[in-house]
Amino acid sequence: MISRITENKDVMVSKNILLEVKKLKKYFPIRSGIFSRITGNVHAVDDVSFYISEGENLGLVGESGCGKTTTGRVVLGLQKPTSGEALFYGENIFEYSKARRRAERRNMQIIFQDPYASLNPGMTVEKIIGEPMWFHGIAKGKDNRDRVTELLETVGLSRQHKSRYPHEFSGGQRQRIGIARALSLNPKLIICDEPVSALDVSIQAQVINLLEDLQSKFGFSYLFIAHDLSVIKHISNRVAVMYLGKIVETAETEELFSHPQHPYTEALMSAVPVPDPTLKRERIILKGDVPSPINPPSGCYFRTRCRYVKPICSEQEPLLTDLGGAHYAACHLRC
Repeated sequence: MISRITENKDVMVSKNILLEVKKLKKYFPIRSGIFSRITGNVHAVDDVSFYISEGENLGLVGESGCGKTTTGRVVLGLQKPTSGEALFYGENIFEYSKARRRAERRNMQIIFQDPYASLNPGMTVEKIIGEPMWFHGIAKGKDNRDRVTELLETVGLSRQHKSRYPHEFSGGQRQRIGIARALSLNPKLIICDEPVSALDVSIQAQVINLLEDLQSKFGFSYLFIAHDLSVIKHISNRVAVMYLGKIVETAETEELFSHPQHPYTEALMSAVPVPDPTLKRERIILKGDVPSPINPPSGCYFRTRCRYVKPICSEQEPLLTDLGGAHYAACHLRC
């Protein structure tokens, strides 16, 4: 089993690595002309690397369109990678046979952003939650029905909800159904693709607390994708900041929020509301628009919007550099 040594307050702790993504790329081809020839590529995910330990929450944060969701979908096998590796307990997921991929899919589940679009409107709640267990041979018949009841009660719903359809529930209840479905296969990793962004603020807090309680109870790991930094700060152990398909900074949550090292991270942090009205924070307004992922800038992708830009930024791409304390940033200012 793969392990990683991490240092926290002078205590050395060995953590088992659940998932390790290495140099992941996902390009979408652009076709044009009567022969549909490939004339370019959308660089949705461009050389991304990260790891998730057992029982850990990794927050993946960035602007809309930066490649967060695509990263999660590729890791889960919903989209094919252009290149790279995703090691699950040391084995490359992308090299699994079709049968092995189907069998291992039970270990990785996803909670989608839209709790209504992700549920089949023609199926009852009992069938929605019970079907994965039936398909993988975990529980059938009465055992399946009993397990569905148990899962509904675990996520805060009741057995009376089994015979209802998705349109009969509120958004928060539908998301609880989606969570129950993800739990049904006893996964080791759950990818949360902005699971609370479509919900009211009061319901968001309930769902976040539910996810934390479930992790404490079952011990699985989260890849938590979001653009809301307050949610990321609350639920994540570590945070990876993504910009235009690349991870530009990663660190422990408290360290990242206290001492952001990348200019893009600084700009994101400056936009977070401060609860104390007497405190003032400099708001960093990024100039220009996000560059096109079809033709990204040379060197550092962020240089066209960075207030610290230097000549080297257009000539050489910065690599993630260890700044100490498991804090990494891809910026020439920190190299």
